Amino acid sequence: MKKIEIGKCLLPELLYKRKMTQVQLEARTGIDRRQINAYIKGNRKMSLVNAKVIAEALGCAIDDLYEWKR
Repeated sequence: MKKIEIGKCLLPELLYKRKMTQVQLEARTGIDRRQINAYIKGNRKMSLVNAKVIAEALGCAIDDLYEWKR
């Protein structure tokens, strides 16, 4: 099995492309803005459930939320 590591969080780029703020993402997902900010800063990794909720709110795949290192 290949080792896969989570890299940089791509939320800033995704939010920019969709002209959305962290506050708007919070409103769409119910995930606290401080928690979203912690994902962006790399202080926390998203749970699978939160990644799914965020991906649906942004109209992207879960894989699009992070860079993936192989």
